[in-house]
Amino acid sequence: MRDKLTEMFDRMMKALFREQGANLEINILASEEAQDFIETHASVLDSSFRQVKMSEAMRRRLQRSDYIFSGLKTFHELNEAFPSLLDENGNRKTFERFLNDVRKIDETYNRGYLRAEYNFVQASATMAAKWERFAEDGDRYNLQYRTAHDDKVRPTHAALHGVTLPMSDPFWEEYYPPNGWNCRCTVVQVRKSKYPDTPHDEAMALGEEALQRDSKGIFHFNAGKEQKTVPDYNPYTIRRCRDCDVAKGKLKLAFVPDNELCAACKLLNKCAGDRTKTQRAIERTHYLHEMEPLLQKKVEKTVNGRNMNIGFTKDGNKHLFSDTFGRTHIVSKEDLKNLDSYLERAEYVDDSALTHPRTDNVEHYYYFKVRINGKWARLNIAKEVHRQPNGKVQIKYFLYSINDIKE
Repeated sequence: MRDKLTEMFDRMMKALFREQGANLEINILASEEAQDFIETHASVLDSSFRQVKMSEAMRRRLQRSDYIFSGLKTFHELNEAFPSLLDENGNRKTFERFLNDVRKIDETYNRGYLRAEYNFVQASATMAAKWERFAEDGDRYNLQYRTAHDDKVRPTHAALHGVTLPMSDPFWEEYYPPNGWNCRCTVVQVRKSKYPDTPHDEAMALGEEALQRDSKGIFHFNAGKEQKTVPDYNPYTIRRCRDCDVAKGKLKLAFVPDNELCAACKLLNKCAGDRTKTQRAIERTHYLHEMEPLLQKKVEKTVNGRNMNIGFTKDGNKHLFSDTFGRTHIVSKEDLKNLDSYLERAEYVDDSALTHPRTDNVEHYYYFKVRINGKWARLNIAKEVHRQPNGKVQIKYFLYSINDIKE
């Protein structure tokens, strides 16, 4: 990947070399060469948490964070390289000399800095996945701060070891790990009866001391709550980025960006949106194709003494695919093609009439539960009724949606 990144950097520098103006054009970030470099850099960061278990929704948001971070870092690299187009006399250099002169930028940003960034993203993603799991229990358990407990732990971080507070305590918004570059601290769930709560003010004071070197407040963030690997305010942004609507994904703004960084950020967020739509469209086509054999299958279930032949429909499959983006953390996209086997094992739970009128002929729902990947999921069966002009009634049952059952 390091060789690939250097290759992409060289291609991006060729694109920069073609620039003719006196100032760097922000739109170069949207060029094929720059986008290839940003994608490659982001994929390096993404690889740090490839094996970390989390929901698909969380993974997508963390990957988007990596992309935005990589893009803003790329903006700085381009900005730093741009003056090197001219020699000491103001004449344009040859490409060979220009590329040789900007090699140090690649070395600094994409070898030196990248090591620390990779470790930080890995730690952030791991802790974000933990936060997602903690959220399933809420304040049922307390959270406890733990260090690596060796001689490499920073003394200020060591002071946080054992801090115990409910998940809802504001302490975790400010001092949830990682709390700095190469921080190895973590958080675990503990029974409330086993450990006493740390007084909130005491915990906050210890947290402030632990991050005293973070004078800019860059690391005061919770990767799980914000669903980002890197905070909006980081070494490649400015303090106001922490409260900016663009960073929160709101692109329709009333103001015009007043500096180059804002313009670059807005462009990158737009590219990220386009990128997400494209990736999702590709995924959708792939997984719906894998689900096509389900359209020929029927699963017979008995409900209240009545036999039901439950099948699958194209529209239902589209809805099921969409469920893997938010309604269920248990069922993965890879599980979709096996839904018939899960339905065969499912147990009837309940049924209900519509809570609001529909226009697709669905008139009733039946609910089943089944264990998938070790957890309970609810399979929702729709009853579709077609009434013909001649009075004939056709009834169809099909799997319509999936959601998780909280245990």
